[in-house]
Amino acid sequence: MTRDRARIYEHETRTRITKPRLASAIFFEQPAPSILREVAGPLIKPPTQNIALIGFMAAGKSAVGRNLAKRLRRRFVDLDRVIEKTAGMRISEVFVQKGEAYFRELEKKTLAKVLQGEKQVIATGGGVVMDDDSLRLLRQRALLIGLTASVGVLLSRAGNSSKRPLLQEANRKERVEELLRQRESRYAQAQLTIDTSELTVDQVVEKIIQWTTTHE
Repeated sequence: MTRDRARIYEHETRTRITKPRLASAIFFEQPAPSILREVAGPLIKPPTQNIALIGFMAAGKSAVGRNLAKRLRRRFVDLDRVIEKTAGMRISEVFVQKGEAYFRELEKKTLAKVLQGEKQVIATGGGVVMDDDSLRLLRQRALLIGLTASVGVLLSRAGNSSKRPLLQEANRKERVEELLRQRESRYAQAQLTIDTSELTVDQVVEKIIQWTTTHE
């Protein structure tokens, strides 16, 4: 082989070797960060404020709150359970032994203490919004999410348990409707309201997360 032919052969051999390597390097190159964001969708940015769930009894506040806290890796606070721990008795027993006025005052003080914390998911009691100071504090210290459901669903979920002191009436349906009318304007102050009648807990949680990412 002459020197000229040898040089041509060497050049062609190098070209065949290096081109596949170059193509491989391009194929496996990571896309730019902006492209990755478009493919993966927007990243969830959990809110830094407290999230407080308000609504009538049996609307799903405790179940939704517990699961929402897990998704956001937050501390979950069930206000009624904190009150029971403070009082040393169940809510129903507080109503019987101390009366509703005593309970509401204890509820107000407990809420104020809980709201001193941050990045919590708080499930409130159904009547907490009836106190002006408590409602004002909730709006100042938390994103306010309202949960609601049809009267039939609320009654079905509540059952006949004695744990619901405000439903110890002969006509429970009329009692629920009456309380809802009394509280309607207060519940309406929520920044987001979700009807949970036909939704699963996970579906409600997902709706809240989607909303909070853009409304903090």
